This record gives sequence, C-alpha cells and structure tokens, in this order.
Amino acid sequence: CRDWHHDVHRPRGGVADHLPQFRFLQERGGIPMSRHSEQTIQTTARMKRPESHGLMHDAKKRRILGDVLSYLFLGVMAIIWLIPIVWVFAESFNKNTAPYTKTFFPTEFSLDNYITLFTDRSVLNFPKMFMNTFIVACFVCLISVVFVLSVAYCMSRMRFRTRKTFMNVVLVLGMFPGIMAVSAIYFILKAVGLTSEGMTTVALILVYSAGTGAGFYVMKGYMDTIPTSLDEAALLDGCTRLQVFTKIIIPICKPMIVYQAIIGFLTPWLDFVMAKVICRTQSNYTVALGLWLMLQKEYIQNWYARFAAAAVVISIPIAILFIVMQRFYQESMSGSVKG
Repeated sequence: CRDWHHDVHRPRGGVADHLPQFRFLQERGGIPMSRHSEQTIQTTARMKRPESHGLMHDAKKRRILGDVLSYLFLGVMAIIWLIPIVWVFAESFNKNTAPYTKTFFPTEFSLDNYITLFTDRSVLNFPKMFMNTFIVACFVCLISVVFVLSVAYCMSRMRFRTRKTFMNVVLVLGMFPGIMAVSAIYFILKAVGLTSEGMTTVALILVYSAGTGAGFYVMKGYMDTIPTSLDEAALLDGCTRLQVFTKIIIPICKPMIVYQAIIGFLTPWLDFVMAKVICRTQSNYTVALGLWLMLQKEYIQNWYARFAAAAVVISIPIAILFIVMQRFYQESMSGSVKG
C-alpha cells in the first residue's frame, strides 16, 4: 500500500497531467490531499498552459496585419501607376497648350486639342499618320499570326534532320537586339526599291512581319502541351495534316493566337527606331514619329496638349482590340472538331 500511495503522489507523466486522477481519488476518499499540494498542482498546471505573447504571436492577427500591409502597398503602387495615365487624359483637355504650367493638373478644360488634332493639317497631318499606322498594324497582325502558327506547328509536330539546328540558331539570334540589323535592313530595302515615297508602307509591313516567325518559341511551347493522341485520332478518322492543323490545333491554340495577334498589332504603334529609318518624309510617318515630332522645340509650345490628346486617341484601337479578344482567353479544349 505504501508503494501504491508513493506512486500516486509521484505520477510519471507529470503532476499537471494527472490532475484529474488526483481529483477523482480525492473525491472517492482514496488519498488525502493537503491545501499546499493542491495549490502546487494548480500552479504547475497554469505554468503549462500556452500564453499569448502579444500581437506577433497570434496567427490570426498576424494574418490580418499582413493582409492590411499588402493591400496598402498594392494601393500605393496602383496610385503611382495610375497618376501618369490620369494626367495624360486630363492634359489632353487642357486649354493651355504650353508645356509649362503652374499646377500639376489643368485648371481650364476644352475640346480644342482633339478638334485641332484632326482638322489642322498645315503643320502635322496626324490623321494621315494614324491611318498609316493602322493599315500597317492590321496587316502585320494577320501575317504574324500565320507565320508564327505555321513555324510553331512544324517545330512541335514534325521531325526532320535540321530541326534542332534551326531552333538553336533562332535561339542564338534572338539574344541579339534587333537594332543591330537596322542598317542592314535599310540597305536591303533600298536595293530592292522599297524606300521610295509610295513603297514605305509595304516596307514597314515586310519588316515588321518577316521577323515574327522567329518568335515561335512561346507558341511551340503551348502546342507541345496538346496531346499527340488528338492528332493520331484525327489521322485515323481520315483527316489530312492540313485538317488536323485547322480543325484540331488552331481551335485549341486560341489563347496563344490572341496573344500573338495583340503583339503583332502593338508593334507598329510602339516602334520608333525602324520607322524613323524607313520613313523619310512626314507623309509616311507613323504615330510614334508624329508624337516625337510634336515634342520638338519648334512645335512643343503649341502641340504639347495636343500630344496628350494624340496619346489618348492612339490608345483607343488598342483598348478595343483587348476588349474584343478578351473572350478568347479561356483556355479549353472544347473548340477542337473531330473529323
């Protein structure tokens, strides 16, 4: 009995762990427990309870604090990103056309900048520049999509002897900036007579479209994710290679086709170097050259606010393209047609 009583007063798992057993035995009259022993057991049990050590040790509060800081940071970055856009849009309605004003945002607003931009053609013919760029962008968009789809399909689905060599050469050439070839491209165009007054638009379309086929790596990577079993099933059903390409691969690649179309459409609107080299007269200028011309010292005093208006006008076709193409971004394989 003494050994049993000794083991009860010295539990192996710790005093706090056996506190319910002590309570049970005491209520049944099995062992006596003094007030000092009970206070010792309660103190030990309280010492084992986890205590909160402030805000940083509370998981829920840490998560809330992290979310608040993240949203604050994103909000500040969004404001910094939106301020230039809001300023350009507000400046396009500025009644004062001078570049230097006392306030950051204009105080007087007017539609004269937009009206003059399209009606005053004595100094800068912006409508002509806009139309030149729009024509080039539409052709480049279509041709680049055809080139990239064709090259990517050949590299992804076909196997021939010089396939890896061609891909490696294209990869190495892509590491060099395109501006290195500007001089060579200009002399080639001059040799074939595409730098004359009426052939500038054709030259721009050829230059912007010819190099797009080398950017097939993104499209090829997407085609590599399409199971070849779809191609084999279509071939067994009697489809030709062309039908497999048009009825299986193209519907599945709609997201990448949209991506390539947007890239091809944006290139003529954003490029300055190649257009400056090829276009020799103002009648052949693109909008990038027109915006640059508005900021020259002989025009900036009267065309600074019109420059902002032109920037807003240029963004309209790009925004429309994004809105129209947005519904094709759904990545699914439901668009392929058997047979």
